[in-house]
Order: sequence, then structure tokens, then C-alpha cells
Amino acid sequence: MIYCVEDDSSIREMMIYMLKVSGFEARGFGDSSGFWPALKNETPELVLLDIMLPGEDGLAVLNKLRSKASTADIPVIMTTAKGTEYDKVVGLDAGADDYLAKPFGMMEMVSRIKAVLRRSAGRKQSVMSCGSVVMNENRHLVTVEGKPVTLTLKEYELLKLFVESPGRVFTRDTILTSVWSSEFMGETRTVDVHVGTLRTKLGPGGDMIQTVRGVGYKMEAGHEQ
Repeated sequence: MIYCVEDDSSIREMMIYMLKVSGFEARGFGDSSGFWPALKNETPELVLLDIMLPGEDGLAVLNKLRSKASTADIPVIMTTAKGTEYDKVVGLDAGADDYLAKPFGMMEMVSRIKAVLRRSAGRKQSVMSCGSVVMNENRHLVTVEGKPVTLTLKEYELLKLFVESPGRVFTRDTILTSVWSSEFMGETRTVDVHVGTLRTKLGPGGDMIQTVRGVGYKMEAGHEQ
């Protein structure tokens, strides 16, 4: 099933027709108000999502999809009439799998869909979450309350360590060994600095990373503010 969220009814009908002719099941929605209830009843293989939607725009919809573990791995192709480099970058940075600038050919649309589905079929679904923090291993993407967060490699690995074992207390030495490898000869102060920057970047989600006095750190969803 392909979901097509497009406010222009003539374009939407053409897209759905072409998808069905190409062997896909497809449903269309003029805005997000019908899309969300449908998503609860059936998870689509892929979503074609227009950026310029009335009410809740496509980027807001994408952020919500990526912020929930149950929908974070649904492939999304963004479409827009703007076609500017900025819109493309914003959409891809937010977690879109591909991008179509209007006007686009229907055969090109089908080709892009098949390519994205092939890529997604070969990926192991790996989405972890702790409270509002969601990590999508496939896309190497972290979101907090639906908003993408940019982390360094070590910050990402540190967060992954916490999210994989919520509630577990990690000593500084354990964190050094896990994130920086056993050969790392630096001081445990390195851990404290990285935890501090990670908390800051996660914003409201950073409150879940707690200091366990005299031991180390742990992450628990119940302490999110």
C-alpha cells in the first residue's frame, strides 16, 4: 500500500491511477487529517508526501513519522512545487528517503518508488527510543520530539549505549571502553564532557540522562521533563 498525501486533487488522482496501473495498492489524502487515522489502521509500504499541504505541512508530518518508533522506518518521498535546493536539503535532512520536484513524470515517480522500496527492503529495521528520543539506526538519525538532532559520531555512540539499556547505570570506565575502545588512555573527564554536550543537544530529552553520584550515568524516560 502506497499513501499519497497531496492537496491538488487532479495530481493526486493521476498519481494514484499510475500507481495502481503499475501494480501497487494506493490511497490518497488531501491533507494530514485523513492520513493519520488511516495510518493507525494500516501501515503503508511508502508515503508520497507533499511539502506544501494546507494546515499541517509535509515537513511537520515527516517529523512526526520519524519521531515514533512504530513509523520511523516507513520510507517517505517528498514532493513539492518549489523545487529549490533549500527545500530538498531540509526534507532530506529531516529524514526523507528521496525527493521529487514538481512537475515530475509519472513514470519517474514509479521508478523512484521502486528504487526506494528496494533499498528499504534490504535494511534491517532498527529503531530505538527512550521517551521522546528516537534513534533510527538505518538512517543514522536522532530526533527529539520529532525534531532532528545533529550529533558527532562519539555523541551518537554514547546516546546509543544509553538508549539500548534504559535504566542501566554505566560507570565512566565502562563508557570509555564501550565508546572509545579499551585502548583509549584518556581520563574519565572525557566522558563527563561528552555527556554534558549530549544533554545540551538533546534539549528536553537531555534531562533523561542522570548522574549517579560516585558511579557514572544512566538514562531513564521517567525523568524527562
